[in-house]
Amino acid sequence: MTREAIVIVSAYNEADRLPDTLAALAGAFPGARVLVADDGSTDGTAHAALQAGAEVVRSPRTVGKGGATTLAAERVLARALEPDPPTIVLCDGDLGESARELPALVDAVREGELDLAIARFRVKVGGGFGFAVNFSRWATRRLTGLELAAPISGQRAMRGPVLPVVVPFAARFGMETAMNVDAARAGFRIGEVELDLAHRATGKTVRGFVHRFRQLADFVLVYRARR
Repeated sequence: MTREAIVIVSAYNEADRLPDTLAALAGAFPGARVLVADDGSTDGTAHAALQAGAEVVRSPRTVGKGGATTLAAERVLARALEPDPPTIVLCDGDLGESARELPALVDAVREGELDLAIARFRVKVGGGFGFAVNFSRWATRRLTGLELAAPISGQRAMRGPVLPVVVPFAARFGMETAMNVDAARAGFRIGEVELDLAHRATGKTVRGFVHRFRQLADFVLVYRARR
């Protein structure tokens, strides 16, 4: 049995939702070490994290999700994780109260079913026409043979030995797609767990389409780097 989980929360300007997310995590993982990877937020994200008792690993400027979360992961890896490595949980700061569902991912790992468990949202909220996520699915399948419904989900749990294999994370939004490929190529077992999660979704708006175009561009970079 592994030790308590270590939770890394990725956040950028999430001061409004982060307190609820951290409160839910505290209830779901009592006593766990929680780190907030603050991607150079310009609001009160770091303050909200400190108020909740989390460690804050803050990038001095906005570098993208992958870069900011790498800083937090490297802090975790700086401490010896052997011989009894913890389960590592990754999640986004906008989950709010639904973060209480994440122990199911840890259960899938601790019961020996998976080395990397990925949350699949039971109910889809928002989104565009699917070009970005479909490319990530295709790239993951093309590079590894792995079929994933939610290849870009940021809600994940992994056995301790997986973390050094997937860190440093790929830049910006390429983080999860690259993680799928790197973990699969290293021989780790990857699967999905359906959960009742909710997050701040982007819809069919100009801002939403710009966000998804940036995602797609990062996914293409991951594919080109790993093909």
